[in-house]
Amino acid sequence: MRKLIIILCLLSVSTFAQENKFELSGNLYQDILISSNNYDFNSKDSINIVAKKRVPLLAAGLSLVLPGAGQFYNKDYWKTAIFAAVEAAAIYTAIAYNHKGDDQTQFFEDFANSPDGWTVDKYAHWSVDNAGRINPGIEENDPVLNIFDNNGDVVWSKLNTLEVTIGRWYSHQLAPYGDQQYYEMIGKYQQFNPGWSDYRDEDYPPDGYTYPDPVTPTFKWYADQRGKANDYYNVASTAVVVLIANHVLSAVEAALAANSYNHTLKANVSLDSKNIGYQREYYPRFHLSYSF
Repeated sequence: MRKLIIILCLLSVSTFAQENKFELSGNLYQDILISSNNYDFNSKDSINIVAKKRVPLLAAGLSLVLPGAGQFYNKDYWKTAIFAAVEAAAIYTAIAYNHKGDDQTQFFEDFANSPDGWTVDKYAHWSVDNAGRINPGIEENDPVLNIFDNNGDVVWSKLNTLEVTIGRWYSHQLAPYGDQQYYEMIGKYQQFNPGWSDYRDEDYPPDGYTYPDPVTPTFKWYADQRGKANDYYNVASTAVVVLIANHVLSAVEAALAANSYNHTLKANVSLDSKNIGYQREYYPRFHLSYSF
């Protein structure tokens, strides 16, 4: 440990002593005796002011609630600015990119529901017409192919049963209309390619569309739009992780800094006084001890 002792004589305040009042006799010799009895020419008084320690737990708690607050408590103002800036940036990014993801999701879902998008009727009819080709075990009059009601509408549960029966590269059952998985599946798995508006059998080999034939341009474009929404959400999620980490790191740093301050710096200020004749002189003293 290295100790640096700095004695600063900042001011000297002289005051006439008034604590003990007495009367002089007018006789020089007697007055000298009276003065000697009433004043101690060597007496000293000292008032100590000890430097206040920092509380690591308080510093950590402040930063855990609001990053940078613990650093402000520790008087590390540049660190305060850094943690506060990260907090603001993370919050802004999380909110902004979550909104972007919502807007992009609404955009591609609206497109999927439009006449230029994807329809379950087209997909269902194609599946019935090609079920026997994809899976020869399904005969032409197999009851599993009856997936429409009397009005010609698709019965969803029967469609799902047909998808399971076909098997092969029919790897998924279409989720209910409007479900998040519904919009994901139609732009992700190749079995749903025939449901897109620009799908035509004549664009594929004579033996019929199969896996892994190319998907339509609209399928690809839709998949890109859905991927863009996911990218926005990923940025927002990352910002939330940064936000949480910023709280934790700020709290840990504040606690360590406060603890380090308490262990490395010991300071006290004292105000010493000394009687000199009829006067009292005051000497401020600053004592600094620093450990390396």
